[in-house]
Amino acid sequence: MNDILIQNTTAFFEKSFGSKPEKVVLSPGRINIIGEHIDYNDGFVLPAAIDKVICFAFEKNNSKKSKIFAIDLNEDFEIDLTEEVKLSDTVWTNYIRGVIKQLQDKGFIFEGFNCVFSSNIPVGSGLSSSAALECGMIFGIKQLFDLKIEKVDIALLGQKAEHWVGINCGIMDQFSSVHGIENKVIKLDCNTLDFEYHNADFKDYALILFDSNVKHSLFTSEYNTRRIECEQGLAVIKENFPEVKSFRDCSEEQLLSIQDKMNPTVFKRVHFVVKEINRVIRACEALDNGDIELLGQLLFETHYGLSQEYEVSCAELDMLVDTAKADENIIGSRVMGGGFGGCTINLIKKGHENEVKRKFSNLYLDTFGIELKFYDVKVSNGTTLL
Repeated sequence: MNDILIQNTTAFFEKSFGSKPEKVVLSPGRINIIGEHIDYNDGFVLPAAIDKVICFAFEKNNSKKSKIFAIDLNEDFEIDLTEEVKLSDTVWTNYIRGVIKQLQDKGFIFEGFNCVFSSNIPVGSGLSSSAALECGMIFGIKQLFDLKIEKVDIALLGQKAEHWVGINCGIMDQFSSVHGIENKVIKLDCNTLDFEYHNADFKDYALILFDSNVKHSLFTSEYNTRRIECEQGLAVIKENFPEVKSFRDCSEEQLLSIQDKMNPTVFKRVHFVVKEINRVIRACEALDNGDIELLGQLLFETHYGLSQEYEVSCAELDMLVDTAKADENIIGSRVMGGGFGGCTINLIKKGHENEVKRKFSNLYLDTFGIELKFYDVKVSNGTTLL
């Protein structure tokens, strides 16, 4: 799949600029196996880079201006590197403007370049195409002009670029896009950026995303409310257990012992958080031991928590996971991402993928009148030079 993308991108570059690119870069999207809504609650996440990528082709152009083509949008823009970088009304260009601004603000010296890019990451699916764009652009400029930038700094610069655009994202997306290794997931502490790799051999099971094709507008306001509720819950825990500094220090037994001292809604939120932090640790052990059935069970448990305790699911996602739980060919399923729409991540017995897709596609269309999309994904390498 990526071979065709690479061929098309480099051919477009040659047609546009009359020369072969000096550098070709692949920058992947990401999934998160487990660990949802705990990055801002002192928990761990378990992301991985995937084989859906943005392909970039670069060359120096010996000027002070850069010209960038977005093949999929059939649009391009030019930026003068000697002028102050400002936001544009053309939103996609802002991610690249943001990257250039962050590099310049950090004192990196580079000149004009030509670039074209094309992607097979489904936009709006929750697979972090924006992080892939930022990190691929930084990596390409680094390679082209021999800049000394560490992997972790590529991720941090990408995150800062996205903040400049106006999206207050965490570090997980950029970090996993850069640090991915084929057949490995990353257990990441989003606070300290400490990380470790764990096996991602799913054995007899395929990893398939079901795109609900819905995105409910509740997310932003509800996200902010959840953060406040978790802060309130942690304050009550600390009052009763002074030794607890963060949710990762709190056991479920401690939490249950003070349930009557908490607002019932706040209790539900923090109960999910404490259990989800533990599920990430158990998921790492399951992967290392090759116990994919246990991993699947943990996915179902996470979805129940996100739906019933954290309350960030919706009817469409609950229907997909409930149906998966009743299907003997699926051993695990959950909503992936912030919630209120987007994708479910599913572990499906190999050899039954098409049968499952047909069944779910028909059921979903009959129930909601919406077409279900499917993305087969494999755990792959992070941003790389071809």
